[in-house]
Amino acid sequence: MRGAVIYAPGDVRVEERENPTILAPTDAIIRLSATCVCGSDLWAWRGADATTEPTPMGHEYVGVVTEIGVDVKNIQVGDFVIGSFFASDNTCEICQAGYQSRCTHVEFVGAGGAQAEYLRVPLADGTLVATPGMPDEDLIPSLLAASDVLGTGWYGAVAAEAGPGKTVAVVGDGAVGLLAVLAAKQLGAERIIVFSRHADRQKLAREFGATDIIEERGDAGVAKIKALTGGYGPHSVIEAVGTEQSMAQARRSVRAGGHVGFVGMQHGVEINGEELFFESIHLHGGPAPVRRFLPELIQLIWDRKINPGKVFDLTLPLDQAAEGYRAMDERRAIKTLLAP
Repeated sequence: MRGAVIYAPGDVRVEERENPTILAPTDAIIRLSATCVCGSDLWAWRGADATTEPTPMGHEYVGVVTEIGVDVKNIQVGDFVIGSFFASDNTCEICQAGYQSRCTHVEFVGAGGAQAEYLRVPLADGTLVATPGMPDEDLIPSLLAASDVLGTGWYGAVAAEAGPGKTVAVVGDGAVGLLAVLAAKQLGAERIIVFSRHADRQKLAREFGATDIIEERGDAGVAKIKALTGGYGPHSVIEAVGTEQSMAQARRSVRAGGHVGFVGMQHGVEINGEELFFESIHLHGGPAPVRRFLPELIQLIWDRKINPGKVFDLTLPLDQAAEGYRAMDERRAIKTLLAP
C-alpha cells in the first residue's frame, strides 16, 4: 500500500509500505476512505519533535472494515467506522469515567500511520464506532473531523465547562479552535469570543457561532477581552494551540473562578506555581478522550445538524501529502484532507 512517512523536518514522502495485518485477536483492518494532516503533525514537520528514523504519519481516519480478529464482536467486516487516535478497551475504570485517552491498555493508533490506504486499529471493539449505514460521500469529511479535531475541540469546550449563559473564549484559530467554537455553540454558550488574525478563519468561526473576534495578543488581547466582559473575563477559555504564549493568553484571560480547557499539544509550556495559586482558576485538559464523544458526534453529523467538515479547505490525493503539510505550515490551508 501507499503511505506517508516522515524522514526529517520538511521531508514527508509517500512510498510503498507493507499492508497492515492482524497482530492481535482484538485488531481490525480498515480500508481508509479519507485521512488528513493534523496541526500536531506540523510539530514534526517543523522539527520541534525530533525524528530519528523514518516514521509513518497520520492518526485521523475513517473507512470500511476489511478484516477483524477472532475476538472482535462489536465491529463487523463491511462496517463504516470512525475511531480515536488513541485505542482503548472502553471497559477499564478510567475509560468508564470518560477518559479513554488514558485507558490502562492505551495504544497510539497513529503508530501504524493513518495517512495511508489501510490501517490496523488495536482494541477495535473499544475504539471504533460504526455509522448507522454507509454514509453519503459529502458526510465523509465531517465524519473524519470527528476522529480528532471535532472530538478534541468538543473536549476542550466540555473541560472549560462551556454551556448556557456562559461567555466562552477560544485561543487558537486552527481546526481544533474553530471546532471548539462549534462545540461551545452546540453546548449552549451565550457568547463566543475568538482570538484570530486571519480573515478566512474569522469567517468560518462566525459560521460556527462566534459572536466576537479579537485580533490583539498578549497584554492588549487580555485588556480587550476584559473590556468585552465587564472587566471580569470569560467564564470559560479553550486553549487550542499548545505554546507558552497561548497558555498564558488563556490563563490571563479567564475570570477568577473560571475554567480553562487546554487541548493544544503542549510544547515548552511552563506554569509558575505561585502565579497559578493566585489566579484561582480551574485547569482541565490533555489528550482528548475522543471515544467518549463519538456516538453523539456521529449522530449529529448523520442527522446533518453540524458540518465540521468545513474545516477542510484543501483536498489532495494521498500522493501529494507533502504539499498538504506545506500548505498548512504556510497557513494557505486550515486543514488538508487526503484522499487515498
